[in-house]
Amino acid sequence: MTEAAIPVSADKAKAQSAFEKRLKARHATEQRFRFYGLMAIVIALSFLAILLTRIVTQGVSTFTVHSVAIEVPLDPARIDRTNLEGTNFDIMVADAVLAKLGEKDDDFGTKSEKVKDLISPDFGFQLLNMIKANPAIIGKTVSVSGPLRANADLYFKGEIKRSTPEEERKLDNQQIDWLTKLNASGAVKTGFNVAFFTKSDSTEPEQAGVLGAVVGSAMMLMVTALLAVPIGVMAAVYLEEFAPKGRWTDIIEVNINNLAAVPSIVYGLLGLGLFINALGVPRSSPLLGGLVLALMALPTVIIATRSSLKAVPPSIREAALGVGASRSQAVFHHVLPLAMPGVMTGSILALAHALGETAPLLMIGMVSFVPGVPAAFTEAATVLPVQVFIWENASERAFHERTAAAIMVLLVFMILMNAVAIILRRRFERRW
Repeated sequence: MTEAAIPVSADKAKAQSAFEKRLKARHATEQRFRFYGLMAIVIALSFLAILLTRIVTQGVSTFTVHSVAIEVPLDPARIDRTNLEGTNFDIMVADAVLAKLGEKDDDFGTKSEKVKDLISPDFGFQLLNMIKANPAIIGKTVSVSGPLRANADLYFKGEIKRSTPEEERKLDNQQIDWLTKLNASGAVKTGFNVAFFTKSDSTEPEQAGVLGAVVGSAMMLMVTALLAVPIGVMAAVYLEEFAPKGRWTDIIEVNINNLAAVPSIVYGLLGLGLFINALGVPRSSPLLGGLVLALMALPTVIIATRSSLKAVPPSIREAALGVGASRSQAVFHHVLPLAMPGVMTGSILALAHALGETAPLLMIGMVSFVPGVPAAFTEAATVLPVQVFIWENASERAFHERTAAAIMVLLVFMILMNAVAIILRRRFERRW
């Protein structure tokens, strides 16, 4: 015989039903939370993809340049040997281009002026330097090559179109016809824009490069690292390992945390008042920029170093002290070396953040036009973030594509620094 089923009371049935509803609700809540988290990641990655796509599509054309080679006859009647700088070599180049096109200038020089708008002024400087180096070439025909002017380059890149009404574009129909004829004759060559990495800023977009900004950024970052990292690490070691715990230590800790959250432009105002007005540090120099950014990076280095020191197990300190080591020996021979992965990671991230700062540098005058490469830490210089700011505010359209290209260079530096931080952490970290 089978046993009769034990009846379930109504209260137990209600409790079981309520439990199942609560369990189902918890599962639904968990699923919603996962969905929201996934959507947040998707949205963040979408915005990042849009940003990077915009930068790359706008800046990739900078790495391509259209150049032309011109045979220029150096007519002695047009060259003043006693004042070479006063000779108009640009007109001589323009006349050579017109001759290549099978045309002659009019009595008012209108065609020559139009050709000058297509050819970079660098051609004229090349002729000047060639004659200075060897005056015997006067009377001969020499070959010079260089980039087309920015608007002509934009035409070949498809940024300026013939279909656009003539009054709405920088090049008129005659200039476009000349460019088309030069291209058809094989005179226009396309290549990699090496000058973008080997030249500094210029008033002419086709001659502008990032070398000066890269060197200025490196020099400024060197000053920042030499000041912020040692001072920050030593301050963190003292506060965490040696300073007596009390009210003053708590006040210092709170202020360090607050300084890490201060807007960067405030550090620019501090640098303006302290380093420029009070101490007389040269304006716009890598030394000045490094001092200001060191102040900004210092709280981050201190916080990161203290966190790394706290992560070291107390047993390490106790073991060192137990075998007779002094407090200093325990800290500097055992605790600090074990905390170095976190210290290095925090320091590199602080420097990477400093590299991308613009506001404090604008406050100390690093927004000026600097055409050369700084040779000393006290010379005027520009840096990559400020170079991006200057080019984006330029009126010439060709500077805007160089803005995106400079951002790409800056992002490469940032990615490399973050990659170094990750590699160092994984290489030296220990699990307890």
